[in-house]
Amino acid sequence: MSVMHVEVVSGEENIYSGEASFVVVPTVAGELGIFPRHEPIMSLVRPGALRLTVPNSQEEVLVAVSGGVLEVQPDKITVLADVAIRSAEMDAARAEEAKRAAENNLSQAKDGEVKAKAQAALAAAIAELKTLGYLRNRKK
Repeated sequence: MSVMHVEVVSGEENIYSGEASFVVVPTVAGELGIFPRHEPIMSLVRPGALRLTVPNSQEEVLVAVSGGVLEVQPDKITVLADVAIRSAEMDAARAEEAKRAAENNLSQAKDGEVKAKAQAALAAAIAELKTLGYLRNRKK
């Protein structure tokens, strides 16, 4: 089985470092499926579920990403995420509350810095909710 090395890094920590045989990344142009030996590309990442198929594992590794940058090389994928949350750390109620708070802060923002922080928080909450939705649909 052909594999590639994958690094998913947020501004706070290294979220995933290991092998994968297939990766799906939510990009601004749509979901991008990547197999080993893919042509080199760079893309912006949009909020959503990053899915990794790990060799010799029955489960997909899921990471909610709020945005960032994707770099693909034939034997390595790097995702530099603004915010990334492992599926085991996700909580729907907390994400819904964070989304409501971010939307409220965004509607009341009077300066650029406050608005940017609210937009980042909203993107993180949306990414988490999209990933949880993917998990729910997959279990059906």
